[in-house]
Amino acid sequence: MTVLAKPYPTDLEASVEQLVYVRDDEYTVARMSADGLAGFVASGRALAGAQPGETLRLAGEWDEHPRYGNRLMVGQCERVVPSTVRAITLYLGSGLIRGIGPRLAHAIVSHFGEETLTVIDIEPERLTEVVNIGATRQAQIVQAWAEQKAIATLMVALQGFGISPLLAAKIYQVYGNDSHDILTRDPYRLIGQVRGIAFHTADRIALRSGVPEHSPQRIRAAILDRLEAAAARDGHCFLPLPALLAAAANLVEQEEDLIRRALDALVADRRVVVETSPSGPGQVVYAKEQHGREVALAAHLARLLRARSTLPLRAFADDEGLHEDQRTAVNLVLTSTVSVLTGGPGCGKSHTVKVIAATVRAMGGAVTLTAPTGKAAKRLSELTGLPAMTVHRMLAQQSEPEEGMLFQQSPAEADLVVVDEASMLDLQLATRLTAAIPTGGHLLLVGDSDQLPSIGPGSVLADLLRVEEIPRVRLTHVFRQAQDSAIVRAAHRIRTGELPALPGGGGFWFEELDDPDQVADRVVHLATEAIPRKQNIGRDRIQVLCPMRKGPTGTAELGRRLQERLNPAREGTAEHWSGSSVFRVGDRVMPIRNNYDKGVFNGETATVTAVNPQERLVEIRTDDGVEVSYAFGELDELTHSYAISVHRSQGSEYPFVVAPITAEAGGVMLQRRLLYTLVTRAKSWVVLVGRREALELAVHRLGYRRNTGLALRLTLGLET
Repeated sequence: MTVLAKPYPTDLEASVEQLVYVRDDEYTVARMSADGLAGFVASGRALAGAQPGETLRLAGEWDEHPRYGNRLMVGQCERVVPSTVRAITLYLGSGLIRGIGPRLAHAIVSHFGEETLTVIDIEPERLTEVVNIGATRQAQIVQAWAEQKAIATLMVALQGFGISPLLAAKIYQVYGNDSHDILTRDPYRLIGQVRGIAFHTADRIALRSGVPEHSPQRIRAAILDRLEAAAARDGHCFLPLPALLAAAANLVEQEEDLIRRALDALVADRRVVVETSPSGPGQVVYAKEQHGREVALAAHLARLLRARSTLPLRAFADDEGLHEDQRTAVNLVLTSTVSVLTGGPGCGKSHTVKVIAATVRAMGGAVTLTAPTGKAAKRLSELTGLPAMTVHRMLAQQSEPEEGMLFQQSPAEADLVVVDEASMLDLQLATRLTAAIPTGGHLLLVGDSDQLPSIGPGSVLADLLRVEEIPRVRLTHVFRQAQDSAIVRAAHRIRTGELPALPGGGGFWFEELDDPDQVADRVVHLATEAIPRKQNIGRDRIQVLCPMRKGPTGTAELGRRLQERLNPAREGTAEHWSGSSVFRVGDRVMPIRNNYDKGVFNGETATVTAVNPQERLVEIRTDDGVEVSYAFGELDELTHSYAISVHRSQGSEYPFVVAPITAEAGGVMLQRRLLYTLVTRAKSWVVLVGRREALELAVHRLGYRRNTGLALRLTLGLET
């Protein structure tokens, strides 16, 4: 660290050497270099969006930091074109311009000197004068240069609106060369199309661009945003009309009569649907997509329920010594075209499915075993001894079953489709699934109705259990082997609203701590040191689960701390910061979106195998062995999995689970289904750390019910 002699320069031009730290609120720490000043540290929110290789004009105040030494606290930051040979070489070799690595950057700058960027900008055909640059590479560099200039222009525009410059690359990825026009002329169009831009962000741009507060365009955007937020945050398929009007009015601070007129316009444009609820007084409002899916799902289920079975039925002979309710379940599935099998841990759901599949095969029928996530499918396969796959892969590859995989028939070919972990089915996936099953085929949904509902909108399994016409069996007998599990005993007590025996033992343990920071310290220590040492296991067998994302015990902060402990930065090893996340080789990650082009789906787990700054790519390998590349601009489709939400853990099982249980921000996420789901993710041990009051709150709070119309819609459909 260079020690500066006072007075320190408070206004200087410097190049970004390395990002050291980026916080969720965009507070950034970077290692910088300037003429006569190498390796100093700058920090502040003004640095948001800074990338290695960029040249910045900084203004701020200096202080002495106990770790970084002399540090510039940046108050103002402006991006400038690098002008020195060293700065240009660093800029081109940093990976900002795709296709140029450090060696090629050195060759280009050695040839053109300080005129390098002028040549690329004005005379790009001259790049072929440099060894190893042909026409193809030259065209790639020119395109990447144009993209980088456009993103830089967007960053300046966003900063002018008081918006994070980190969104510039995401906007450009969606809209390309039209980005600036859309940003300034129709910012509300960004909502829902650009990840990270919700109403408040688009509204700030619009208002600063001169859009009136009472603009119909603004109010329509607010209505759609409230419907989208209700679906994304709370899983609702609709909102009651009074609630929607009040929420939109509060969002834009306008009178409800203006909101009502804008809603009428959206109805006329067929962007929303208003219905009178048959279950009670008043009207409800759906976004067009949610309404269409719910109507279609109800219709497909009614079609399947009314159909005559095509399964070649024979008498079922119980050679497995099944419990009475298991035998009932087998016979029910064989005779019902749609059925539901539920039950808690240790009740034999998986064994029952294995017997059902074997019985159908013995009758000459074809079976497909599926689950919503890769881990759930793999676990189903392990428990039944039969091949299984994700619902997404079944639908995407339904016409091309892999050779030798007798159970991978498409829905159109299978006599029975089994969906395990059916509580994870959201409205969209359930609609696609039922649409693919032919009339006369059998559908069996298997799941634990006491677990959390799906991440996406809808509450499909719970809704179907409210329809009397749908055959179902609930397994209640806990087998002796499962009765010996402290996890199973704790889970069944939680399910019935009882506090587990504390502190526990033999697989379930609660460690009481009050302070959230101490809880976080203890969770990290347990996951990385104490449990691996005591149990003599690898750290990869331990999963940290969190009820919430924010705060010292949330997924973001705990994930960051676990990453620094398990996979820290290494000198000379490439890494890439995307927002407040840094990606390194060896990181454990999971996709959070279905990407059919890449063949990866929400909830799969993977490992980062390469970070390639020159090509601006992060490469991963899924646990199923699929190798996938993500461009730097696509990294918001990945999240680290060192600490994950309980919702994202559904369908998975881990040997050891460690979880914080705190009541930060009122503990709004703590409720019985979440705690039950958390505990049942562990196979050998679950260790909870936190306040007893928070644990009691989670056990006794039932949570809210999602706004869905599927149960009533299906019931009415079956009556006609």
